[in-house]
Amino acid sequence: MMKQLIIVFTIIVLFFSCNSKHENMIVKGKINNFQKGKVYLERMKDTLLIKVDSITLDGDNTFTLSDNIESPQIYYISISESDKYLQFFGEKGNINIVSNLKTFGYNPLIEGSKNQIILDKYNINNRKYRNLNLDLIKEKFEAIRDNDSIKLTKILKEIKNIERRKYLYTINFAVKHADFEAAPYLVLTEIPKANPKLLDTIEKVMSDKVKNSLYGKKFVEFLSKNKK
Repeated sequence: MMKQLIIVFTIIVLFFSCNSKHENMIVKGKINNFQKGKVYLERMKDTLLIKVDSITLDGDNTFTLSDNIESPQIYYISISESDKYLQFFGEKGNINIVSNLKTFGYNPLIEGSKNQIILDKYNINNRKYRNLNLDLIKEKFEAIRDNDSIKLTKILKEIKNIERRKYLYTINFAVKHADFEAAPYLVLTEIPKANPKLLDTIEKVMSDKVKNSLYGKKFVEFLSKNKK
């Protein structure tokens, strides 16, 4: 009888162990001025954005969401009162996020993700290139409007120069931070048209851990196709 009870107990424990979620990424956050509504945790699967967890807030602006993550990747937080998304680099462990309803998704405080630190560092300088490019695009349309071909030629040359500087900055940044999954992610999203010979430099210094990550595998596959 005792032996049968032990067998039954073991089966029950194994059943619940196999059917329970083992979340290894816990996202705790606070959205100021948002106390009633739903908060969603989402990520890309193939080409679709899927919801992996959610919580309903009712009088409290703090939330806890979780997922079982195999490799560091970009996640999104969305709320029922906005069509904006808060993007962050998810990875195993505890991640803390603070934002507010009015500027949701813009410049949030994110702690606990090493790849997010790398991404933020990259964005500081990349924002300069983006702003310069936006200014030049405005000037380009003004030159077209004024039928000023000399000015237009000069502006187009400056736009191309800024693009080249951004490419070189991104490549050097990825090489310098090749031990982080953010490196192949930045290459894939920021400079997909870069010369394969330059991208080769990044692959050579990437660690095996990064090469076997989600974005690392995509980068290696992308580079292999572009070499053909």
